Amino acid sequence: MYKLGIFTGTDLKQKPLEFLNEQFGKSGKYYYYVVRGIHNSPVKPHRIPKSVGAERTFFENLSSEIFMLEKLENIAAELERRLQKSKIAGKTITLKIKYSDFTLQTRSKTLQYYISNKELILETAKELLYQSELQNSVRLLGISLANLNTHEKKEEIKKESVSVQLKFDF
Repeated sequence: MYKLGIFTGTDLKQKPLEFLNEQFGKSGKYYYYVVRGIHNSPVKPHRIPKSVGAERTFFENLSSEIFMLEKLENIAAELERRLQKSKIAGKTITLKIKYSDFTLQTRSKTLQYYISNKELILETAKELLYQSELQNSVRLLGISLANLNTHEKKEEIKKESVSVQLKFDF
């Protein structure tokens, strides 16, 4: 696009449909409509979540596991709040660790039962934290819960689901 003088969304919006089709083939029509906010795919406001999580990026990198445990406790509390709000639980806990060099590591464990309370989430997250030595100082920690008990909700949503494309005049 740079070779065609298109550097921003405004530049793209100024190009006519014919020009974009000529330059980009089938994608030209997509670019023309997307830069104008026109998209006719169905909106799914009640989709079933596959996972629920919480994470924190730190202003200063953490190198002490004691500080990490304190942060994990806060993250687990936030995750518990989100799970209770949605009235769901899960079996697979994943600990996400992003290091100061931006490398990412995830560690997971699947339990035999559904959980949603902070203490059990934190207990498993600690176990995952101590699973192997940390490679560097840590800039982000996150905990997510997957393998959720949402199969009953799928049926409820199918019954309630209505698709309507909204149009806005500009």
